[in-house]
Amino acid sequence: MAAPKRFFIDSFAEEVVLSGEEFRHAKNVLRLSEGDEVTLLDGSGAEFSAVISRVEKYRMILHVLGGKNSDKEPKSDVLLLVGALKGDKTELVVQKAAELGVSRIGVFSSRYCAAYMNENKLERLNKVAREAAKQCLRASVPEVHYFPSLDEALLSAEGYDNKLFACEFAKESDVDLASLRGSFALVVGSEGGFTEEEFAAAKERGFAGVTLGKRILRAETAAIALTAVVMFVAGEWR
Repeated sequence: MAAPKRFFIDSFAEEVVLSGEEFRHAKNVLRLSEGDEVTLLDGSGAEFSAVISRVEKYRMILHVLGGKNSDKEPKSDVLLLVGALKGDKTELVVQKAAELGVSRIGVFSSRYCAAYMNENKLERLNKVAREAAKQCLRASVPEVHYFPSLDEALLSAEGYDNKLFACEFAKESDVDLASLRGSFALVVGSEGGFTEEEFAAAKERGFAGVTLGKRILRAETAAIALTAVVMFVAGEWR
């Protein structure tokens, strides 16, 4: 039997109204109807079982049966900061980062960044994160923020135990990844990479330079690979 379909809502009560895009997806795409069981999520890390009690023209009424804390949420706090990428590559990174369990995602512009962001693109990235969270059974969605400069992105990482800056021209890593514990903030650049000055500025803010092997990786590969390695180190794959 297939698992109940999952929907994010704003708040909970004994009866919940599903409307807007989530309603349209439930009714027109999934063809759900009265009596079908679903799982509701409010982004807090809990999930609630509910039954569709009534389907109207523009909304569904659901009766909540009970809730529990999700066992799919990561225990580690990981922030991924990635330079804006061309085409739909940023969407790919956001999707995979959400699946891997990051807590927050920041997209930034830097000296050699050739892509641009606007409100529509940011809204699209948050939608991608939301859909990825549903697909991998998470009970919360990593929010995607945009930073118009690298410096603002670096400032958002204050307070993290480990701050890692992936740099293609670093000759060796400043830290042993396997020995790290706690929370993580990760920085990966766009297709153009970073300048020496940007790398130096990051180190002044407490970031440790890390290499990703002997080969040059595509920017999207680097972001996904570093996130996966850190999740393994943090114990999320045990």
